Amino acid sequence: MAQANAESWADRAQRVLADNKRHTGAARRAVLELLDAQTCALSAVEIEDLLRGSDRPVGRASIYRILDELERLQLVQKVQVGQTMSRFEPIREDHEHHHHLVCDNCGTVIPFTDTGLERAIRKLSSRVPMRVDEHEIVLHGACDDCS
Repeated sequence: MAQANAESWADRAQRVLADNKRHTGAARRAVLELLDAQTCALSAVEIEDLLRGSDRPVGRASIYRILDELERLQLVQKVQVGQTMSRFEPIREDHEHHHHLVCDNCGTVIPFTDTGLERAIRKLSSRVPMRVDEHEIVLHGACDDCS
């Protein structure tokens, strides 16, 4: 019999939290499930707004605490999109690495991938005096709606 190994990100995060003796209450579970359903990064305010419309609202202070804890445990990546705004997205082992386009007018964040850019970064990393373990590209401009 084949064993199912498709653990969701939220389930893996719950397991990591439990392994690290972290409380895994209803607020934390609501944030985990919301993040698991996203395709790109969300701000704490966006998380609060989305959860407010659900049957499990969570306060902003709790969301920030949960996100800080998830970042310390390397379960989410903080994406600095500028203007002192941070967004958070799950670190998924089974998803392709992507970067972000940010509209400086309306704040829309769009994920993108580019194999040529990834090749250029690998080539550059062989020429700099440091082993590059990770990178994040955030490109700013105006989206189609704002331009």
